[in-house]
Amino acid sequence: MGRSQESFNKKEKEKQRHKKRKDKLQKKEDRKSASSEKKSLDDMIAYVDEDGIITSTPPDPKNKKVIKKEDIQIGVARQEDPDPADAIRQGVVAFFNDSKGYGFIRDNETRETVFVHINELAEPIQENDKVTFETEKGPKGMNAVRVKLIKK
Repeated sequence: MGRSQESFNKKEKEKQRHKKRKDKLQKKEDRKSASSEKKSLDDMIAYVDEDGIITSTPPDPKNKKVIKKEDIQIGVARQEDPDPADAIRQGVVAFFNDSKGYGFIRDNETRETVFVHINELAEPIQENDKVTFETEKGPKGMNAVRVKLIKK
């Protein structure tokens, strides 16, 4: 007759499979017993304070703030209309190309650069000229409109 086909290595692998199966069942039983220990509702509740921090202690009712529903804003905050006198700005022409018909004006107050097109000019301008202008929102940023040269 022949020898048994089971070798030592096969027996060891079978033992390891059985051990893994037992460990898995033991972990499953542990999880079931831990979940069966019911927690009270008070243990599961969390509170959020005015700073947005989650705590386990309830808030003090003495520190309660009353908020009117009219004061709650959803979306972008309302902005007041700008004063028309503030809309007129002064600046210096940083770059202007007559052949292409556009340039840039550097605002004296904010030091930001604003795009200007030749169609928005009241009179011809050159680089380093002092001008007054208003700004409007364009497709790629702020644009200077109603540009006037300041007489020296």
